Amino acid sequence: MKTQSFNELLKNNAYPGRGILIGLTHDGKKAVCVYFIMGRSENSRNRIFSITDDGIKTQAFEPEKLSDPSLVIYNPVRTFDKNIIVTNGDQTDTICDFLHNGGTFEEALRTRRFEPDPPIFTPRISGIMSFEKRFEYKLSILKSEGEGETCLRFFYEYNIPIKAKGHFIHTYKCDGDPVPSFEGEPVCIEIPEIDSLEKYAERIFHSINNDNKVSLYASLIDIESFESENIIINKNGGGIEKWQRN
Repeated sequence: MKTQSFNELLKNNAYPGRGILIGLTHDGKKAVCVYFIMGRSENSRNRIFSITDDGIKTQAFEPEKLSDPSLVIYNPVRTFDKNIIVTNGDQTDTICDFLHNGGTFEEALRTRRFEPDPPIFTPRISGIMSFEKRFEYKLSILKSEGEGETCLRFFYEYNIPIKAKGHFIHTYKCDGDPVPSFEGEPVCIEIPEIDSLEKYAERIFHSINNDNKVSLYASLIDIESFESENIIINKNGGGIEKWQRN
């Protein structure tokens, strides 16, 4: 599979929607995770990322303007034991609940469907990074077929990650009316040498369409210690937050 530049891919797509990138650094010592959200409506654009005890959450930037929280307010990133879950909706909590009860990533997502937002039927995209024995990760997309009648569930497993490579999945193929769902396998992405997580995250955020971008989260996780360096960039308010997690 051809390896692509993440920044160039984003620059050439006005509306990939929400996206997840998971991969491995050049030296093979750290995992990379990126999650971003975009929006075209006032309700979708009126958001920021904020830090929680076990990850991040979305919240309204101006609460008085929030018209419908059902599909825009959720926990995109949560940590359970030595697993990091990242998704574009409240299925993050579903996955965490299943793991807590001895279930699996796949079992959790088999209980969920694409989002109930006709005529778009936004796909639910999810990822899990496991550090229990060695670093490995999985991605999934739940999407509509037959105008919301059938849910297609796809799972992709990367049990031997490759240095300097990652995989990217996003909700929408491109802009449109209605926007078309993502098609095909996760895109193979080149992971550059990352000297500074802040500069890496800023380059990605700069590459996302300025009219539609909302917030971005990026993380580097040490494979041996599970310690992580994290950053949030919010367009609303121009906020940047950095923190370490042990």
